[in-house]
Amino acid sequence: MIDTLGKHAKTAAFELAKLSTLEKNALLQALAQAMIAETDFIILENAKDLAHAQDNGVNDIMVDRLRLTAERILDMAEGIRQVATLADPVGQVMTGFTNLDGLKVLQTRVPIGVIGMIFESRPNVTIDAFSLCFKTSNAVILRGGKDAINSNKALVTVIKATLVAQGITEHAVGLVTDTSHEVARQMMLATEYLDVLIPRGGAGLIRTIKEQSRVPIIETGSGNVSIYVDEFADLDMATKIVINAKVQRPSVCNAAESLVVHEKIAAAFLPKLQTAIDAVQPVDFRLDDIAINLMTGKPATDADFSTEYLDYTMSVKVVSDLDQAIAHINHYGTKHSESIITDNIAHAAQFQAQIDAAAVYVNASTRFTDGFAFGFGAEIGISTQKLHARGPMGLEALTSYKYLINGTGQTRG
Repeated sequence: MIDTLGKHAKTAAFELAKLSTLEKNALLQALAQAMIAETDFIILENAKDLAHAQDNGVNDIMVDRLRLTAERILDMAEGIRQVATLADPVGQVMTGFTNLDGLKVLQTRVPIGVIGMIFESRPNVTIDAFSLCFKTSNAVILRGGKDAINSNKALVTVIKATLVAQGITEHAVGLVTDTSHEVARQMMLATEYLDVLIPRGGAGLIRTIKEQSRVPIIETGSGNVSIYVDEFADLDMATKIVINAKVQRPSVCNAAESLVVHEKIAAAFLPKLQTAIDAVQPVDFRLDDIAINLMTGKPATDADFSTEYLDYTMSVKVVSDLDQAIAHINHYGTKHSESIITDNIAHAAQFQAQIDAAAVYVNASTRFTDGFAFGFGAEIGISTQKLHARGPMGLEALTSYKYLINGTGQTRG
């Protein structure tokens, strides 16, 4: 299967490189319309995945990651339209100069080629990944989890039908329908076809791909995200932000998993937070030796501070100063998103300078680490590594570059 999909994708990438921006935008606008027109079909196929998940005792939060509704499909269609309106990076001149030999050198953006994605649960990733890859003239091979296979098949069916209707190769997108681990492993070894592999999912999936892949990867991280409430924080603001970051949608990677609190305001803030959060959605707190005297919860283990719960669970650590807070977060975090709540400008600046993460906030919820919220239209993932791309990956992250050199007969002596 990987061999067949790979050959088709390599050919498709060559064809996609010939498309104009107008042709790509027209396809994306048509796909947005097709998504809405095929809402009933998509929801019907999605219902099969939901039923299978519920039969297998999957918890409600994880089922929500799978669910497609008419409203969510409208949001997906709007995401496609936003990608269509964004500037096409392909062909952009990044820099240009004339060297001492009179050669005119242009550094220009080009497609990466064939992008592979291995992801879990959320079927909206299928649409986001295709939209961004197509806008940047990349072919994409998608391998979702078995829990969303019917949803992903339906979405790729709509994509392929739209491609054919627009006179574009249907192999611009490929779907791995065999969700076995063996076929996923074959994909990780497909250096002949894939230029890059992007894993998107939990820590276990990402770790496996990092260890086994021979294809270069862009690591999209699990989100062990922290919020630090400083001694100079507005406690009402802090309460509002922590509640939003923890319970608004706990199953996503930018939801807060850990709360770090300065000891000077812990006694005033932690009971206040617990009362407020209990009124919205009770949270199972894992508490250090100080916090356990101020809140209701369970004693925290060292593992609790490094766990991405993806649930209504949160660790709490009380620290003596900003330096200790930064050290704690850098030690246990996954370099995704971190936030400080403070009215102290110097503390805010130090936190943003010293925290090692792709997105570092001051007085805001970490839930904004998202391609849509950042104005990228969508995202193919949130990179927690430092080479090539970091943070929400939009269009530019899916391009490489090459040098175009024009001469007038120069030779090198």
